[in-house]
This record gives sequence, C-alpha cells and structure tokens, in this order.
Amino acid sequence: MSVLIVGSTALDSIKTPKAENPRLLGGSASHAGVAASFFAPVRLVGVVGDDFPKKYLQLYRKHGIDLDGLQIVPGKTFHWSGEYEVNMNNRRTLATELGVFETFTPTLPPAHRTTPFVLLANIAPGLQHHVLDQMDRPRFVAADTMDLWLNIAMPDLLRLIKRIDLFVLNDSEARQLAQTDNVFVALRKLHQLGPRFVIIKKGEHGSILSGPGGLFLAPASPLTKVVDPTGAGDSFVGGMMGFLASAKGSIESNLRRAMIYGAVTASFCCEGFGLTRTTRVTRADIEKRVKELEKLTRF
Repeated sequence: MSVLIVGSTALDSIKTPKAENPRLLGGSASHAGVAASFFAPVRLVGVVGDDFPKKYLQLYRKHGIDLDGLQIVPGKTFHWSGEYEVNMNNRRTLATELGVFETFTPTLPPAHRTTPFVLLANIAPGLQHHVLDQMDRPRFVAADTMDLWLNIAMPDLLRLIKRIDLFVLNDSEARQLAQTDNVFVALRKLHQLGPRFVIIKKGEHGSILSGPGGLFLAPASPLTKVVDPTGAGDSFVGGMMGFLASAKGSIESNLRRAMIYGAVTASFCCEGFGLTRTTRVTRADIEKRVKELEKLTRF
C-alpha cells in the first residue's frame, strides 16, 4: 500500500563543529519520504520554489517517490540554517527563510485522496487539518508535531489530535502538552486527547509506544559516530509508516516491529549530512542492522 506524506520540502544549511554544508535537500517530508520509500510507494506533497535544484527532484524520483503533489511555484524554496554544538544534541537556528512555504496550501491530486496510509509530517496543524479534509477514509493516519505549534497553534493541534490514529512527539513536547515531568503519566494524558496510539521520541535513547496493547520500549540503533542528526525524527516516523504500509496483518500487530525499522532507518540518517547517507542505503543494509539490533535487545 502507498503512503501519503505531507510536510516541508526545504534546503538546509547545516554547520557542525567539524564541517559545514550549505543548501542540502531537507525538510520533514523529504526525510520521511525517502525513509518510507525503502518499504512502500510514497506520494509526497509539498512546495518548492523555482530555485529548487533539479538534482533533488531526480533524487526523489530515484527513490520512486510520486511528485504529482509537489508544487513548484515562482519564488524561493524554504531555507533553514542551523548550527550544532559539540555534543550534537543541542542546536540553534541561524536563519529561517520561509519563501514559498509561507503561503503553502497542500492541495491533493484526486488519486492521492484515497491513499490508505497518511503521514502528516511536521507542518502547521491548520495545514494538517486541510489535508485530512481532502482524504477519503484513510486506513491509518499519523501526525508529527513540534514545540512551535504547542506555543502558537494549540487549539488547532488539540482538534487535530482527535482526528488521527497515531500522535508522535518528542519527550519535551509531551511534558509540555501534558503538563507533567513524567513521560508515562504524559502518555495517559495524551490518550485522553483522542489518539489510540502515542509515540514519544527520545532521540539517542529510543522511543516509547503506548496503545491498546500496552507499552513498548524501542531502542535506538547505537552509533559510534554522529555526523548530523537533522531529520532523524522524520526518518524514524517515515520508515515506520513505510514498513506499516508494506506489512500484512493489523496495524497493532506490526507497529512494534515498524518502530524498529524506523529507528534503524533514522540511524543511517545520522551518519551523513542531510540525506546524503540515507539516499545511499539499500534495503539489505537496513535488514542487516535490524538483525544486529535484535541481537542487542534479546534476553
């Protein structure tokens, strides 16, 4: 089955203590779309300007990503610039130029509206609502978010959470939204807002799933060297959704393994700047690392 992914398509300029790379392919939809493409057909919806490099369009197509929903309009592509500290966990934004993304309204081609799996990657909740309004009874809808929307678009976010099956956020966002320092208490409170499934991302410490079948603690794939963690969270949820779309059986029976595949795909993302590492990975590479992670966590 196909996955519809709606989010930002951007050019990222990333600086770390050891290197600097300007105008890389980035954005939540780009990272999630490439990650999902290892497992299932992907339909990407986003917007770029007429300055968007053709080589990046070719990179999408190399991964079999359907670009019928990608708008190319006059103007500049969304550009983000950021710098990481030595520990690679803390970063600061140097510049944000929204460009054509500022007026982006996701309009779905008719064929996209029946896509069974939908990932509302990190964009404004109002736009996520607009996408759902165009969908025709999707089988499974996941939505990601960020602290910005908790601060400036809380009413829209709370309405959105009631309409989705899986809500994904990081641990600091979960604490802020649930108003508690305990993530397990936060999970209970987040379920009360509507979603059947909630995943809290904890970066290098893995993720936590809460659903009708109880809790599941998914580890991160251990790395001895992190080059650039930008997009790792999007790669995690994209890989997870791609695996779910490819797997037979119920969502709940496949979700735990899907999280492992998402974690492994995200680990490759961290080994290179932007999407430079992820786009060179094969499905065999992913399967090998999944088996290694299984050995580390079996007892």
